[in-house]
Amino acid sequence: MTSADTVVQAKQSLVARIAARAGGGVMRVVLLLIGLLWLMPTAGLLLSSLRDPAEVDLSGWWKVFTDPGQLTFSGYDEILGNQQITDSLWTTLAITVPATLLVVVIGALAGYAFAWMDFPGRDWWFLIVVGLLVVPVQVALIPVAKLFGEIGIFQTTTGVVLFHTAFGLPFAIFLLRNFFAEIPRELLEAARLDGAGELRLFLRVVMPLGGPAIASLGIFQFLWVWNDMLVALIFADSGNPPITVALQQQVRQFGNNIDILGPGAFVSMLIPLAVFFAFQRQFVAGVMAGAVK
Repeated sequence: MTSADTVVQAKQSLVARIAARAGGGVMRVVLLLIGLLWLMPTAGLLLSSLRDPAEVDLSGWWKVFTDPGQLTFSGYDEILGNQQITDSLWTTLAITVPATLLVVVIGALAGYAFAWMDFPGRDWWFLIVVGLLVVPVQVALIPVAKLFGEIGIFQTTTGVVLFHTAFGLPFAIFLLRNFFAEIPRELLEAARLDGAGELRLFLRVVMPLGGPAIASLGIFQFLWVWNDMLVALIFADSGNPPITVALQQQVRQFGNNIDILGPGAFVSMLIPLAVFFAFQRQFVAGVMAGAVK
């Protein structure tokens, strides 16, 4: 190699290092801007919920930065004193927690069975599960409503939980089956040689290894059920509705009453945000699992 080639390679490596550093810095700035834009509606909702309704009608939420005296917690005091809103939060929890747990538990058991257990028609049954992923919720509203009415669980918390569980299971089984199938076969065979049965193998080996995927599924299911309005509007008890329907009823009763809707909407966001941040690491690990395989 000549000295000229050495100089050219040195220049190329120097240019590559500069481009890499510049690209990394530009990428961080771009991601930061995207994150700020993504959070802007949430910040606007929070600041609007802290303003007087008269001020909201006159100017945008960004006026808070020039006039901080607009901020007040009167809207939150009114929301916490509104029994319909507080009862709806408990109703939402009573629907979301069981619907999430049932989907996670049943989906994990079925995913393990499809991944590592041999039974007649396993592949065909799994194809049916995959096919159910494309069935829209709207198609089943009327038939399921008639069925629930005949068995006496229409417009009950039980009916809403069963509906969300049924429509959450296909995705749960599909996700966990694919994740469990990546577990090394040798690890499972070693556990079986040590005398572990299927249940013990599932609880002691598969569940700990599948923690990230299970956490991701739980977060997705929790957010979907908590934020749902269509199913709750049809199947939930109209006298004790979830928070989404309760806020919609406030719109019908008071019009566009921002002093009710702003604080109510932000309060309804707090629990999903807490759940997401509590399981953030598991969620990221579950989403990234297999990305480098």
